[in-house]
Amino acid sequence: MFSKAQNLTPEQLALLQKVNKAEREIKLAKFKMHLKSPRWLFWMFFKYLTFFLASVAVLVPPYSVFITSFKSIDQYYDTSISKLHAEWSYFTNFDNYIKAFDFGNLGTGFINTAIILGISLILTIIFGTQVAYVLSRFNFRGKKLVILLYLMAMLIPAITTQVATFQVIYAIDYFFRNFISQGFANAIIMWKVIVLYVGADVVMIYIFLQFMKGIPLELDEAAKIEGASYWTIYLKIILPLLKPAIATIIILRTIYIYNDFYFPLLYLPDMQTVSTALYHFVDSPTGTQPTLLSAGVVIVLIPSIIGFLLLQKQIYAGVTNGAVKG
Repeated sequence: MFSKAQNLTPEQLALLQKVNKAEREIKLAKFKMHLKSPRWLFWMFFKYLTFFLASVAVLVPPYSVFITSFKSIDQYYDTSISKLHAEWSYFTNFDNYIKAFDFGNLGTGFINTAIILGISLILTIIFGTQVAYVLSRFNFRGKKLVILLYLMAMLIPAITTQVATFQVIYAIDYFFRNFISQGFANAIIMWKVIVLYVGADVVMIYIFLQFMKGIPLELDEAAKIEGASYWTIYLKIILPLLKPAIATIIILRTIYIYNDFYFPLLYLPDMQTVSTALYHFVDSPTGTQPTLLSAGVVIVLIPSIIGFLLLQKQIYAGVTNGAVKG
């Protein structure tokens, strides 16, 4: 705007200043008029009070965790948050972070989580896009039944199927260990949670289906005329045009898998992820260790914070596309 103002003539610049001054006076007049309305004052007070209370509820817990991560166990029980905030020398104490990373075995947790996350995302994208492609572009007997079954799977509460899921997973694991190879079962132990992350995500198929509706069928027909096979159409046309949907799925699934505690704890009791690694500070022989736990939480949050700061535009766009597309 400043560069545009430099190109204006003196008369145009004077007119622009008058318009800006008039707009400010109008806003001031409206504000003074609203001040005479009790109803407006009440809702403004209520709005900012709600904003303040929500900010306190959101910011106080992470602030408390961050402060606690620098305390010794004695300081944790003897000092308050406000006193610690005034003594900045405490913030040079990184012993809790070193102990948390070592005792919690967070390095292994990050590696295991990265492997599970990477494989799950790749398989989710491959299976989800292919299923959406088939359901959107092909007509076959039982198509409506398949879509109905996917819809029913979304409507059934997940908690009601956990016992059956647990029995099926361990029956397959028992088969691997007793009829194939114990070493083979140990080598692919991550398959339990990967299968659940990939197969239990029915919502992704509907997100891909909604995006598929926006891809013209004429593109497929033109490619067929040129001699392209269905596989070529999928790879060269459908998959590139589904990039916004793929970005949405990657964002949503990364957040879910990285933060998930239930599946790794239940199906991988002997293998640590970043979420189950923190459980060592709660279920330890010496009892709960709040200072080490807080330091571990901060360490686990660092990748999330860095990822959000670097990809916040894509995150907002991806979540919005997944919410309103179609």
